Amino acid sequence: MAEGDNRSTNLLAVETASLEEQLQGWGEVMLVADKVLRWEKAWFPPAIVGVVSLVFLIIYYLDPSVLSGVSCFVMFLCLADYLVPILAPRIFGSNKWTTEQQQRFHEICSNVVKTRRRAVGWWKRLFTLKEEKPKMYFVTMIISLAAVAWVGQQVHNLLLTCLIVTFLLLLPGLNQHGIISKYIGMAKREINKLLKQKEKKNE
Repeated sequence: MAEGDNRSTNLLAVETASLEEQLQGWGEVMLVADKVLRWEKAWFPPAIVGVVSLVFLIIYYLDPSVLSGVSCFVMFLCLADYLVPILAPRIFGSNKWTTEQQQRFHEICSNVVKTRRRAVGWWKRLFTLKEEKPKMYFVTMIISLAAVAWVGQQVHNLLLTCLIVTFLLLLPGLNQHGIISKYIGMAKREINKLLKQKEKKNE
């Protein structure tokens, strides 16, 4: 068991080091984005909501076709991938890179690797469920996809995408400030109260 844990830890370290090397040119930008996403200042959350809303308002106003939208998005990614490593050191100053910043950059890359591992793990569990319990897999997928289709039919696609993107960008801050765990705890307490009330009625 200990050998398996050591192997997993070593693999995590190798993947993290590889990701750090790949994203080295994005280091300064990632640190700034990390501060914004973790809400280090009180005005960061409304700023995130405002910027996302503005971007989607522009998309709504321009009303591009799917092909044009995808092409512009990929073109923006290509430009960012080319320009950011060149401009970031000049804007932020590579000589200001400290040990603390390097440590935080390492933590960010490690978290990205862990998140990627979790996503792959959930994907593998889904296929395991398909192989071991095909009926449950079929029913779960049909109900989930039907629910998503119904929501998509009721809410405008662009508005739904805007809400999802906003939530995902606010999620690190919600988690950092304990807001998610707070409401999950409240929900658990309410569920426990309901279960206790049912047990009392049954008695």
